[in-house]
Amino acid sequence: MSHRGPVRVHDRHTFDTLIDARSPAEYALDHLPGAINCPVLDDEERRIVGTLYKQQGAFEARRVGGAMVAANLARHLREQFADRPASWKPLVYCWRGGMRSGSMVTWLRLVGWDAQQLAGGYKAWRGHVIERIATLGPQLPLRVLCGPTGSAKTRVLQALAARGAQVLDLEACARHRGSVLGAWPGVEQPSQTAFETLLAQALEPLDLRRPVFVEAESSRIGRLAVPQPLVQRLRASPCIEIQASPAERLAFLLRDYANLGDDRAALARQLGTLRELHGGQTIARWQGWAAEGALEPLFAELMALHYDPLYARSQSTHLHQWAQRQGVQASALTDAGIEALADQVLALAAEI
Repeated sequence: MSHRGPVRVHDRHTFDTLIDARSPAEYALDHLPGAINCPVLDDEERRIVGTLYKQQGAFEARRVGGAMVAANLARHLREQFADRPASWKPLVYCWRGGMRSGSMVTWLRLVGWDAQQLAGGYKAWRGHVIERIATLGPQLPLRVLCGPTGSAKTRVLQALAARGAQVLDLEACARHRGSVLGAWPGVEQPSQTAFETLLAQALEPLDLRRPVFVEAESSRIGRLAVPQPLVQRLRASPCIEIQASPAERLAFLLRDYANLGDDRAALARQLGTLRELHGGQTIARWQGWAAEGALEPLFAELMALHYDPLYARSQSTHLHQWAQRQGVQASALTDAGIEALADQVLALAAEI
């Protein structure tokens, strides 16, 4: 068995398995990338032990909690860890690197595995995420892809990535398209902390000597806040605008947002959130189209009355290099047209 010093976050890749010993609810909120959840206390057990600690003190909480921990560790040894070889090297963490991960490490070492405990636990990981975003964000050589709603910006980003370009896809990390109707069907957004973990993961492998393409975003994507170091860098970076006709954009939206017609009642409810901006009469008309599944007139008016005016205001206000933007012309927003746009963007970015 090795007798190394404290294991830090940057050492995590040297282990065979990352084990999150926290409760399932804590794990679901956020966890180290690649970690498996093997709780020493489940959510209800953690609640019981916490209540005992407050009401009867540390001894009673440890007496009752110790039995729960032992039962859970026995189950993990029988199930999750049953096929691990003698050479297995797991790294275990809990909230602060305390008793929960410590108890698991003790038992795993008694078996004979070279188990280690992450110093500082999840809190150390959280500090690492915040530091990485704060350090790398201001250094990113961003090229900001702009264009009004329906310009296929996300699809162009994907085509750029397929060509080997570096891409920071904020909407993929947030699991949201960013607009009022941008929720991914059937997919919940991550927690704020999990979103930031995904961002830190995306930032770490980037080569800061090469351009990084990103879509123009506001400071919020759905219910999630984009960290300020990224917001400020995005706003200060050169812009490339996709220029497409309203007809092409409408056709693209009808293809890309076709799923909104699957739940007409939900679409109508979401449109109701725009009542203060557009008034009851306009919203009633839009909700009527939503109820009928009439997406073409609905999207046409949303573009003309909501998205395009908002775009015109926000870009000039928030993007500091907006006046110096470079444009790429979309002949079409079909698959072939998007591939051609990606080639144009790459050629233009080489000149910026």
